[in-house]
Amino acid sequence: MSDFGHSSAEKEARRTTPGRPWTPQEEPRQDALRRYLAAVASTASARSTEESEPAAGKERAEPSATAAHAPSAQVPVVLHVRDVMQVPAVSVPGDMPFLDVAHTLAREQLSAVPVVDGDDHVIGVVSESDLLAKAAVMVEPHRHGPVGRLRQHRLYEKSHGDTASTLMTFPPITVHPAERVADAAWTAAHARLKRLPVTDHRGRLVGVVSRRDLLRAMIRDDAEIRAQVESLVGQHLLDPRAVEVTVEKGVVTVAGRLDKALVPELLASVRDVDDVVDVIDETETD
Repeated sequence: MSDFGHSSAEKEARRTTPGRPWTPQEEPRQDALRRYLAAVASTASARSTEESEPAAGKERAEPSATAAHAPSAQVPVVLHVRDVMQVPAVSVPGDMPFLDVAHTLAREQLSAVPVVDGDDHVIGVVSESDLLAKAAVMVEPHRHGPVGRLRQHRLYEKSHGDTASTLMTFPPITVHPAERVADAAWTAAHARLKRLPVTDHRGRLVGVVSRRDLLRAMIRDDAEIRAQVESLVGQHLLDPRAVEVTVEKGVVTVAGRLDKALVPELLASVRDVDDVVDVIDETETD
């Protein structure tokens, strides 16, 4: 992971850090958020690199058969939205009354829900924020202050609606089942959305993917990271038992007695493993 990715993740995490002391559950959550944001930053960086490469007159070389089938080749598993999305997806029709939409969100414990037409095409998304604005208008129909009214004119006008289609936010931001999880995560982060409707090529609802689904797919736990690092150790050393590998919150510690010439290459390989935050070298060299 690049220094840019780490820096971007740390800055974003600091902005979300609460002023009060963290609970025991908060530190792991913040750590996961930092790793998630770093993964999104890495995806954005990779996109920029791909887009900056000159395409005119140059074709990308195909990998040779020998390289493709080499035993040491590590082919990363690319997850797609269809692998992590929730099916079936909860939705509401455009003519559903305001109170019924509120009851649906409460019953399903959702923060937002897609709004569909008669053919299941996603036409918008209605969220808790939309319903909260509607409730505020019901309590106080006439808002005070012309500046505030002008600044949030669209929200104010929309809140006078009584059905899902008049309260919803549109056009909806959606993703396709074949889209990569990393790209969907970038879309969710950029749009600051907790849930994304998943639609087919005709715009019909086929599922929903949440930010939590994307987070779990992108960030492996320490046990999975350790298993891959131990596999790498086995490729570099004749006796893998000479090295002890521990992983805590994505930080890999490598300990043991090794040939001095092998250490730099081994540590470099470990740093390239996905979701490794840092590598601590506690090896002793001969």
